[in-house]
Amino acid sequence: MSSRKQQLLSRHRRRKRLLLALSALALAVLGFGVGWGLPALLLLFGWVAHEAWFADHLFYSPQDDYQYRFPADAARQEVALDDGRLRLSAPLPAAETLILELDLRSTWLGRWLDPQVLFADDRQDFERAVRGRRFLNLSGQAGALGRGELRMRGRFCRLPATATLYAMPHPDYAQRRVMVIAPHADDAEIAAFGLYSRAAAVCIVTLTQGEIEARDYQRLGLSPAQAARLKGRLRSWDSLAVPLWGGVPQSRCVQLGYYCLQLPAMLGAPDQIFASRESGEADIRSVRRHNPLPLPGDADGLPSGRNLLADLVALLEHFRPEVVVTPHPQLDPHADHVAATQALHQALPQSRWQPEIALLYANHLHDNDRWPMGPAGCGIALPPAFASLSADALWSPLLSTAAQLDKAMALAMQHDLQARLPFKKRLRRIIQQLLAGRRWPASGDNEFFRKAVRRHELFWVRRFDA
Repeated sequence: MSSRKQQLLSRHRRRKRLLLALSALALAVLGFGVGWGLPALLLLFGWVAHEAWFADHLFYSPQDDYQYRFPADAARQEVALDDGRLRLSAPLPAAETLILELDLRSTWLGRWLDPQVLFADDRQDFERAVRGRRFLNLSGQAGALGRGELRMRGRFCRLPATATLYAMPHPDYAQRRVMVIAPHADDAEIAAFGLYSRAAAVCIVTLTQGEIEARDYQRLGLSPAQAARLKGRLRSWDSLAVPLWGGVPQSRCVQLGYYCLQLPAMLGAPDQIFASRESGEADIRSVRRHNPLPLPGDADGLPSGRNLLADLVALLEHFRPEVVVTPHPQLDPHADHVAATQALHQALPQSRWQPEIALLYANHLHDNDRWPMGPAGCGIALPPAFASLSADALWSPLLSTAAQLDKAMALAMQHDLQARLPFKKRLRRIIQQLLAGRRWPASGDNEFFRKAVRRHELFWVRRFDA
């Protein structure tokens, strides 16, 4: 987790503790004054209200504007919402990715129910009490939009009379040689299963074993270290086996075997050894035996930054990717995700092969743990962005219904996404379903079954030579 994310969480927890203390004081005063029946009811009501409407990790005001800049060559035009239809002011250029910038205003009900924008067969949700600039993903709607037949309406929110449409053309990157950088097993599936399952030539490189947070495996009678080693073996197997469901053979999948949450330290001190925090292991060769090719790190098996960079250089030169799919270094705050992309950029100057395009993804966010908001199967609106970002183009390929089902099943095969929800979270979901109208998919309990199985995937496009 990044320092910024930690700061946001700490601030959120301080505010929560202060609110709880003040509430407890008020209830105590009320109890001594009028009796304890009323405070007990208020306490129950407050807890239910918190679970229904205030349990989201939203570390910004829903009235803040999202800040996005797009490249100067992105086609831009003003559009009007006329009698529920989007009207273009100029012919629509040929472009697969369409983004609509508009000013959303929540209604009163939108403070308690998720505001939604509905159009064609899609729905995209936003923060409760939203009041600011947001970005809809209209990719896949070019036909109806060009004919003036795209209807749009807000539910629990009001749409403006005018908006700005951005059109960004791209080649189909799935037809290029693609390398997917996955800091952990399941990152490739969450971010890019739709892309890699139809790619003409793709390889998947997973950097870590994924051995931490193995408490569930202690139920098998294992010690914490034994449970971590078992989880690392299972998730390493996932990283090699699950891509076959998407048509990627094991000969195109590589597990590097480094240890979770150690990647930033490894890059900071490349000659030092960084063993697992939980398993006690310090030899990455234990999970490398199924790799399709020898790598520099196999010689001594040391978990060091020097070996990590040498491995990446060897893989770049072996697979010769034209496109590399890797975490967004500004939007995705997970420490291993940030370090994965940093390691790629440090390896490139040492490599005789240079890819052309980076497709950046964000499986986590600093500011909003629910993004993409709304139910599974819907589109992906752009995530909150308040810091200054590069003016990246966006590429948002569509996933068919069949591809979405295959993606859900790929996630279901991942051991880290199979755990049942704790009772508290199950109860919270029941409360939110009854009071806030939220729904979760039948494919799995983990939040990624809702967040990742969508009609779009979303990538920020950067050139390596820019």
